[in-house]
Amino acid sequence: MAAAAAAMGLSACSGHLILDTPSPTGAAPTVADAGTEHHKVRGLFAIHDPGEVTGTLTGPCRARHHGELPDRSCTPGAIDPAVTQANIGSTICRSGYTTTVRPPESQTEKFKWDVAEPAYGQHDVSGELDHEIPLELGGANDARNLWVEAGSIPNPKDAVEDALNRAVCDGKVKLRAAQAAIAKNWRTAEAALGLGGSG
Repeated sequence: MAAAAAAMGLSACSGHLILDTPSPTGAAPTVADAGTEHHKVRGLFAIHDPGEVTGTLTGPCRARHHGELPDRSCTPGAIDPAVTQANIGSTICRSGYTTTVRPPESQTEKFKWDVAEPAYGQHDVSGELDHEIPLELGGANDARNLWVEAGSIPNPKDAVEDALNRAVCDGKVKLRAAQAAIAKNWRTAEAALGLGGSG
């Protein structure tokens, strides 16, 4: 029990939330969130931050599975609590929704170069700043949900994000289940949800 408490230490002071969890290297990465409202929904941080990158991240963080998956202690995923199963028709299932909540490129590029790459020990990576839980599944713009996914653009994860969005909007999968599955591992999310993707 003490080990579990030490592994996940949460403290709040002066409107900031600090999440300290050990990384695979043994050092404690820190994700700090200043001034945004947040709580947890089914184990995921819930932060309403449309159009704005929030929080910060310091490593060391280490990508997993040959750079295809983020460090879970640094990038566990975060959702926007304003997106619910009841309102998907007016949010994630509405054409153009993501453009209303996506931060400007000036913010995302600054976060990629100045925060995410240094935290992950990367330098001028060929890849994109990725929302672990994508905006099209109600993901937040918080540091807990952002990392640099190396590789080609578009990347293979994009097709999985589209498939999960369609499944949620078609009523085949519940929103929270899709969010949890992609946060755990985008490579196995479709199979885990019974959608026939690779596992």
